[in-house]
Amino acid sequence: MADELISLIESRLDRQKFQDHHWSGSFWDYLAIVQQNPMVLRNAYQRAYDAIMAHGSEKYRLFKKDCVRYHFFSDPFENGSDAIYGLDFALMQLVDFFRSAAEGYGTDRRVLLLHGPVGSSKSTMARLLKKGLEAYSRTPDGALYSFSWMLDEHCGVSSAGGATRQAAATHEFPCPMHEEPLILVPREARDALLAKINEKYKPQHHGGRLRVYGEPDPFCRKIFEDLMAFYQGDWRQVMNHVKVRRIVLSEKDRVGIGTFQPKDEKNQDSTELTGDINYRKIAMYGSDSDPRAFNFDGELNIANRGVCEFIEILKLDVAFLYDLLGATQEHTIKPKKFAQTYIDEVIIGHTNEPEYKRLQSNEMMEAFRDRTIKIDVPYNIRLDDEIKIYQKSFGVERIRNIHIAPHTLEVAAMWAVLTRLEEPKKAGLALLQKLKLYNGKSIPGYTEDSVKELKEEAPREGMNGISPRYIQDKISNALVSRQAIEEATINPFMVINELESGLSHHSLLSDENTKKRFRELLAVVKEEYEDIIKGEVQRAISADEDAIRRLCTNYIENVRAYTQKERVLNRYTGRYDDPDERLMRSIEEKIDIPESRKDDFRQEIMNYIGALALDGKKFEYNTNARLYRALELKLFEDSRDTIKLKNLVSSVVDDETQAKIDVVKQRLIKQFGYNEASATDVLNYVASIFARGDSKGR
Repeated sequence: MADELISLIESRLDRQKFQDHHWSGSFWDYLAIVQQNPMVLRNAYQRAYDAIMAHGSEKYRLFKKDCVRYHFFSDPFENGSDAIYGLDFALMQLVDFFRSAAEGYGTDRRVLLLHGPVGSSKSTMARLLKKGLEAYSRTPDGALYSFSWMLDEHCGVSSAGGATRQAAATHEFPCPMHEEPLILVPREARDALLAKINEKYKPQHHGGRLRVYGEPDPFCRKIFEDLMAFYQGDWRQVMNHVKVRRIVLSEKDRVGIGTFQPKDEKNQDSTELTGDINYRKIAMYGSDSDPRAFNFDGELNIANRGVCEFIEILKLDVAFLYDLLGATQEHTIKPKKFAQTYIDEVIIGHTNEPEYKRLQSNEMMEAFRDRTIKIDVPYNIRLDDEIKIYQKSFGVERIRNIHIAPHTLEVAAMWAVLTRLEEPKKAGLALLQKLKLYNGKSIPGYTEDSVKELKEEAPREGMNGISPRYIQDKISNALVSRQAIEEATINPFMVINELESGLSHHSLLSDENTKKRFRELLAVVKEEYEDIIKGEVQRAISADEDAIRRLCTNYIENVRAYTQKERVLNRYTGRYDDPDERLMRSIEEKIDIPESRKDDFRQEIMNYIGALALDGKKFEYNTNARLYRALELKLFEDSRDTIKLKNLVSSVVDDETQAKIDVVKQRLIKQFGYNEASATDVLNYVASIFARGDSKGR
């Protein structure tokens, strides 16, 4: 048994990959790698851009604009757990920033600032960037290297003894900044070396050149100078003390990925960013200026070669922000009482609206504002994308023991989006209609140009409203409620009640007018949900295919006779009768075809059938969506009385009617995703609507 388990474990392990990730060799071995694969020399921005592009993209059009969806942000690293939906415009700006930086157009000297309301996926973007870089560094295309020094046990340069002049190389001391090995090539030779390498470098996704800026960090600079002095300027001999190794970016191992979160102002210390003197080592090396007595463990230090994320960046003390000025503009950091250190990393911060407004009003922070590139990250304003967020958290694969009734997540998402939209200025257009237009639904009288105009008249749309986190919290409350546990199901009304009750003590909503508006929008959502489930019950009742096919055939026969001014053969009497006007109008009225337009509509149907015939296609009852809906509603109207849906609320149902209701219930389960309990609830609720005399269709 133990052998079987061991074999199972070993079958999942990739020894070759481990060896690749832990490769080490001489500096000369590394030069051979560089010659073969110049990509290893890319800077942090070039590597980040290539990491994004490596996962591909797709083009589409939205609101009459060309859009690109980058698969990187669908989180292929953890099976979509951090996937971002509906923010492609913001993500396109983000990718453009990295493209410009990779080309060397100046954005590599700026702080990337993600700005938006709470819960708008700013931190998710940063987290995906970190995860993606980690994953990319483990691939052959994303490989990068650093180096260690081989010195004596005291991290010094001393003679190894023997006949030849040779320094001891018994102990390994890694470069504390994970720097690129070619930074050890003196500047006077480095430019010529890079020019030679760039002749072969053909980047796939951008036109940027390979660049290795700056000088080694103070620790490596001291070791290099000491070795140069020992070998009397023989650079080749110095390089024999260099051991190059592949590195894998890792936040948990503090290699190339840093994250900084502000503390309260009294406890903020810039050494957390730039490192600090190790006072215990001063006695060992004799001076606080000796780089060997310095800890290169600040977030900007350990993030070198990768990315440093600043959570709530504008809550940083002003002194911290000044540190970032040099870090971005000059690619250097200057620790207290210590030498300047070059860095190569992406600095990304995110902030909410209140902090950004304070930055704008602070004249002392003009220099910082000038060195930032701001990308607005709004909330979703497309319903389908908002639904995907909640499906990710409350999908079937995660919620196994409680059934989430159809439309539960949809109504929550609908309300969330409505709170983020501005009232349309177009007369006669309701906010719910605006939501549907944004979601790609056609509404008579409105075109793509109309949608574009609606977007242009509300440029800040999505920067206010309800956060997805609030929605997720209330859905969670519904899932753990006593009713949910007892019935093993939740429905839209349970979630709506949670959303409404939470408004009274919402921590970010103090304005009573806003709360009142949000409650009114919940009423709009509830009404829309009632229309949806009435439509589903109608479809379930009228889902007898044979019956609807017979009704369609009858309608088409009468329309054909009407348009051709002929009579219709009565199958029962054998006589020819006038077209059945009452039948035709009873169907057409279901989809609001007025009397004045009946001739046009009937001719359109016949032209449609004729066009299909020319293409060798046959007209079926469900071929034309509008006519199909009209047939469904007509059949529902004819069937409703026989099913006696109103009697459901009285609990007095005869066996025949119950059998018919059971058929409808099974259709709701099979076709619309209900379970037994939620199907019963929906039928009872729709029955209560009809019992109140509300028989209006959708």
